[in-house]
Amino acid sequence: MTNTLPMRSLGGLDVPAIGFGAMVLSPGVYGEIDDERAITAVRAAIAAGGTFIDTSDAYGDGGHNEQVVGRAIRGRREEITVATKFGLRPPGRVRRSGHVDSPTAHNLIR
Repeated sequence: MTNTLPMRSLGGLDVPAIGFGAMVLSPGVYGEIDDERAITAVRAAIAAGGTFIDTSDAYGDGGHNEQVVGRAIRGRREEITVATKFGLRPPGRVRRSGHVDSPTAHNLIR
């Protein structure tokens, strides 16, 4: 795959100037979407040069978003830069100080 998007340096990583925001891939965030459509969307973005993907354990329930992204990029991980975040507090949920260790370990698995 040849990336035709302009590249930028981000903390020592070269990433496309336009990233793919994966928040839209989890049901209930912006409406309903099934996992296969979500995976197709990620793969289409990659094919267009969108190899910088932003996700979070807070998008969807139980790390759903990271799981979908993981399935979409399986076998192509070396081509993709994934940015994830943790510690977000969706409305009505409380995060405790020990929240860093558990999500970080799970993020790496997904």
